[in-house]
Amino acid sequence: MRIDVVSLFPEFVAQCAAFGVVGRAVERGLLSIHGTNPRDFAEGNYRRVDDRPFGGGPGMVMLIEPLRRALDAARRAGEGPSRVVYMSPQGRRLDQAGVRRLAAEPRLIVLCGRYEGVDERLIRAEVDEEVSIGDYVLSGGELPAAVLVDAIARLQDGVLNDTESAQQDSFEDGLLDCPHYTRPVEHDLGRVPDVLLSGDHARIARWRRMQSLGRTAARRPDLLDGRELSKADRELLQAYREEAAATAAGAGGTATAGPETG
Repeated sequence: MRIDVVSLFPEFVAQCAAFGVVGRAVERGLLSIHGTNPRDFAEGNYRRVDDRPFGGGPGMVMLIEPLRRALDAARRAGEGPSRVVYMSPQGRRLDQAGVRRLAAEPRLIVLCGRYEGVDERLIRAEVDEEVSIGDYVLSGGELPAAVLVDAIARLQDGVLNDTESAQQDSFEDGLLDCPHYTRPVEHDLGRVPDVLLSGDHARIARWRRMQSLGRTAARRPDLLDGRELSKADRELLQAYREEAAATAAGAGGTATAGPETG
């Protein structure tokens, strides 16, 4: 997969892409990331890429032409059609389903805004979709672009050493992930749940599913809104709540994360 990032600071995303999962994807030839700077397509001695907004107000707005030329150059640099994504707080909030959809594209061009944003006419004419990583404002689109690239990279076939790892991540099936533990078994911060030491894979799978359901209900109930749970899942969620209530009663407090023993 090829991703072109159109940004005033393309080296920022390139540096983020040099490490970890994304770096491994690039090294293995599974993902290629290229930067295009709109300033290289600006005119005049100052290579101006922004101007004051019509109607007044603070800040500056990115100009149409440097961005348009940068997008055209990015399109010409690769083969085949490309989907243009603008990282914007006004876009659709990114979720795992959206990541999977974008990861299936052969090519992406990610447009990063700065200042007060991009001239709306360019967005209407050149952008296929706007994407947000959350309801807050950042200085530019480079950090969101790096987040998007990382999320997409781990879904490319052959990137993760364990192919099941991505399938078990939070949000892959619409639920939060279950808790995880490693050595040592005994620690002054607590003991690993007995169920994970049992070697009973069916029991472990049941416990993990129960934890995912319970954590989602406790921490992100919105993810369950409108979701039709199977009878088995409803029973697991009820079991989680009963164990959480028993744990809270035994501790003399209120449990919010659920039991971690089994």
